[in-house]
Amino acid sequence: MHFANRSPEVRLIYDRILTESKRFGRVIEDPKKTSIHLNNRVAFAGIQTRRESLVLTLKSIENIDSGRIAKHEQASANRWYLDLKIVSPEEIDDELIKWLSASYQLSS
Repeated sequence: MHFANRSPEVRLIYDRILTESKRFGRVIEDPKKTSIHLNNRVAFAGIQTRRESLVLTLKSIENIDSGRIAKHEQASANRWYLDLKIVSPEEIDDELIKWLSASYQLSS
């Protein structure tokens, strides 16, 4: 459902995020109507597929000043939701994996 009528790159991006996330520990895929949550104890990543890209939402204890972040939303004094638009699996680099790991730790 989430990958129907999507570029093959979108599935490759998702698979790369999932593979990297599983290096941190247990990951449960939780498909929703409009997104897929990746959970440990609670959700640490939200994924929305688009025709040619994927939007990855991560939790953070602070705002991250990076041009890679498409949207910054402060949920509370110590909680941010950060959206990244990803168009290629190569964008899942060390910097993004560091942010993904920090989000995973918040869900433990």
